[in-house]
Amino acid sequence: MMKLYHKKIKMSSKTKNILFRADSSSTIGTGHIMRDLVLAKKYAQKGHNIIFATQNLDGNINHRILEAGHKLQILKNNKFKELNKLIKKLNIDKIVIDHYKINYKIEKKLKNKNSALKIMVLDDLYDRHYCDILLNHNIYAKKKKYKNLVPKNCKLKCGAKYILLRDEFIKEKNKIYKPNKKFTFFIAMGGADTSNLNPKILKVLSTFNNIKVHLVTTTSNKHLKELKKYCKNKKWVKLHINSTKIAKLMRKSDLAIVTPSVTLNEIYFIGIDFIAIKTASNQQFMYDYLKNNDYKAMDKFKSNKLGKILYKILK
Repeated sequence: MMKLYHKKIKMSSKTKNILFRADSSSTIGTGHIMRDLVLAKKYAQKGHNIIFATQNLDGNINHRILEAGHKLQILKNNKFKELNKLIKKLNIDKIVIDHYKINYKIEKKLKNKNSALKIMVLDDLYDRHYCDILLNHNIYAKKKKYKNLVPKNCKLKCGAKYILLRDEFIKEKNKIYKPNKKFTFFIAMGGADTSNLNPKILKVLSTFNNIKVHLVTTTSNKHLKELKKYCKNKKWVKLHINSTKIAKLMRKSDLAIVTPSVTLNEIYFIGIDFIAIKTASNQQFMYDYLKNNDYKAMDKFKSNKLGKILYKILK
């Protein structure tokens, strides 16, 4: 496991209006909003005024934004016109864009229409961007990969030292718990589990004895009713919905089964072994990194393959 050096992102002392543009839903997932909330908290602690602009999509977690004490603006689409109008209306000094559908063309147009506007982009895919700051906080991220993809004066913040971590992970990292009496799994296939893999993974695990499972999901999971039904009367499975103790559950587990996504960054930081199962194309770079560094990773779910990996571990 690689050693991580968690680096703070410097903030301006002058009070600014900062707009975060991201979405969440049962199909998009919850990862963008969750990591943006970490960054937003850092800005808010410096006295900046935080506003989120999101769509009201099915299965969204917009309530988490309000619970964090931030302002919320609802948008109807991902187009330039509506976003630009909001930027002018709210006198936005800086926009943080964490959205796959807001691309280079929109970013450049925003800059051209608002010359003083600072643009920060969160990127996972080595896409082309027109921004002042680019943050790729994934463990695989390399600055050199962005050559000719961003303006020459763009500040690049790439790699593990910039991982956006909630306070709970910082607090839990060095805690020591008593050894588990049963081999304990942590399962997190995304807040929405768009591929509905949770029940399939549990079926594989059900063939093993003397195990315990902490399975985390959210109300954004459109398969939640089915999952609850499957977990009912299975004493070896503990279902956690909208948990606020994710880091503690990770730290108390022996092995994690997760997607190669934002959650994998957190697993790295906490420092437990894992199996990563790719469920979406935007996880390709993380998957490639894991495979190239001999970590346990699957390009898609296969019950037989997962069973063989687990048998070797548990044996």
